Amino acid sequence: MPKLFHLNCSPRADSESAAGARVFLDGFRRVRPDWDIDVMNLWREHLPEFEGYVLEAKYARMNGRAFTDSQRDAFAVAERLAIRLALADRVLISTPMWNFSIPYKLKQWFDVIIQPGLTFRFDPSTGYQPLLEDRPTVVIVASGGDFITGMNRGRTDMATPYLREALRFIGIRDVRFVPIGPTTGPAGPIKAARETAHGRLSELAARF
Repeated sequence: MPKLFHLNCSPRADSESAAGARVFLDGFRRVRPDWDIDVMNLWREHLPEFEGYVLEAKYARMNGRAFTDSQRDAFAVAERLAIRLALADRVLISTPMWNFSIPYKLKQWFDVIIQPGLTFRFDPSTGYQPLLEDRPTVVIVASGGDFITGMNRGRTDMATPYLREALRFIGIRDVRFVPIGPTTGPAGPIKAARETAHGRLSELAARF
């Protein structure tokens, strides 16, 4: 059965990024009712701290050393997280922007799955090479500022370029970003931004 993997990165069920994801998923289910949808909520999922045996396993892999039993067990957790992404035919990531960038849980997820021999490899003659196959991906980024019209109130969007580069590094290049913002301030611009984003998400879901 084909699978859509949804990485939900907001701790709030009523957040703008979560609402946008619901719009997309409702439209996606209508056109692809036979697909499995695997939802990973980063605030409910156990993510290992990137230290101790997980960190040791990374450097053992990089230096061609065999794992100890403890390193193998720790690396298996990272493998399971990466496999959920690798098995997906399509990907949806919905996240808020926090302090110009991404929530620490999403950064932690990337730090855990971006492992040598798991999602990338290094060749001395060609450099870094991704190990995942490309697949259509939609990334929803909800922000307090308006990064579409430029009324961003002096804020800088470091979330979008980071996500684009992190996904590219592991092999995912077919990425469409859907910003939602502003999410704070006067009600009028918030409503307009939400409606615009939801309309685009509905269109994307119908042909995703």
